[in-house]
Amino acid sequence: MWKPNQPGSPNPSTPEPVRPAPATSPNNYEASPTRQASVGSATPASAVPTGEQATIGKSLIVKGELSGSESLYIDGKVEGAINLPGNRVTVGRNGQVAANIVAREVVVLGKVRGNCQASDRVDIRSEGSLTGDVIAARISIEDGAFFKGGIDIRKPGGTDLKGGTATSPVSTQEPVTANA
Repeated sequence: MWKPNQPGSPNPSTPEPVRPAPATSPNNYEASPTRQASVGSATPASAVPTGEQATIGKSLIVKGELSGSESLYIDGKVEGAINLPGNRVTVGRNGQVAANIVAREVVVLGKVRGNCQASDRVDIRSEGSLTGDVIAARISIEDGAFFKGGIDIRKPGGTDLKGGTATSPVSTQEPVTANA
């Protein structure tokens, strides 16, 4: 994830060093972990297995290749390639992605134009739209979702996530189109 390297400017994503907790009384010490737990519980643990999730806000536009070791929530626009093989990529309701996605799990609530390769699953929710080929162990397409492309179901552990971009297999079949 991109982080500014400007000395002297506070980093809002790491508030812990700025506000030290006084350790003079046991009550203050116990209140600090409770506060941290309530902030951490805002995002479910199942959504972010590594405990960290990067967010691209709805006013941001990113062009290029995204890679890293944490989950990603996209509510803005992304063009290029997304390579997060061990993590979840969630395209929010406002998200518009024109990229090939390689991840452990892909959840589509917005619009995706590109191929998706997931070692675990691809989930297209009712308000989501995916145009491109899917390679995954599991796929779920809710009623009302839009999907146009091919599907290649591969057993877990047999999926090859070596490349930085998802590639579609050679097939003589017509692409599967689900438009509910």
